[in-house]
Amino acid sequence: MPELPEVETVCRGLAPHLEGRVLARVVQRRPDLRFPFPPKFCERLTGRRVAAVRRRAKYILVHLDDGTVLIAHLGMSGRMMITPKSHDGEPAEPAAHDHVIFETDDGTTVTFNDARRFGLMDLTDEAALNEHPLLRTLGPEPLGNEFSGPVLAERLAGRMSPIKAALLDQTVVAGLGNIYVSEALFQARLSPKRMAATVSGAKAERLATAVRDVLARAIAAGGSSLKDYRQASGELGYFQHQFSVYDREGQPCPGCTCDVAKTGGVRRIVQSGRSTFYCAQRQR
Repeated sequence: MPELPEVETVCRGLAPHLEGRVLARVVQRRPDLRFPFPPKFCERLTGRRVAAVRRRAKYILVHLDDGTVLIAHLGMSGRMMITPKSHDGEPAEPAAHDHVIFETDDGTTVTFNDARRFGLMDLTDEAALNEHPLLRTLGPEPLGNEFSGPVLAERLAGRMSPIKAALLDQTVVAGLGNIYVSEALFQARLSPKRMAATVSGAKAERLATAVRDVLARAIAAGGSSLKDYRQASGELGYFQHQFSVYDREGQPCPGCTCDVAKTGGVRRIVQSGRSTFYCAQRQR
């Protein structure tokens, strides 16, 4: 599933093509995705000017000039693909899994394609955005000013679950997923099996710094393309080539002096049904 860096990259790709443009035509090609579309979905969007494209956690937020906000989630396989105006002015034939098509007043088309249909779209009002059921319980944005070592320590206090599981809880920190939690814990030299409540003081500061650094580097690389993810331009992300531990079971980790033949290198364990990758020599 796309995580914060992938969604941020998509938002940044969409913004130059949508902000300031009018949605001249919106086509909904099925009644539902993960959930049914809201009533009058196309009617409420058509003719509206896009004021801003933003992100909250793993959600794309498209703010419109009448105060309506489109909330979109990419799910497991969703893509937002940009197609410039064709030379003949005729729209391309939709592909099998093109479920929503947005056409702007300059002829640019943004298509939501989702083969597995785990994505979703909903509409709300700007004033009610923070209280929307999808958003109201989210924790702080890890790239925002409200996130720091002390804030992280406070949100982990009393939690007796492993730190890996706690960081995947969207009420603790918004937007983190399996890949970037593994990478951040490696950078912070913290074991994914460590109890969350023990991450305080200098450890929490180290972890908060690692989270911000890993996310920033991933965004700069366009995210990670492992299976379905593509940037809005159709390009792959490249952060997968910078992984220190994720999906590198049995390999040496960067900067580690342990003997792989003796230690087995990067280890893989399963926590809460998800693969965790870490270096037992480095991470404590």
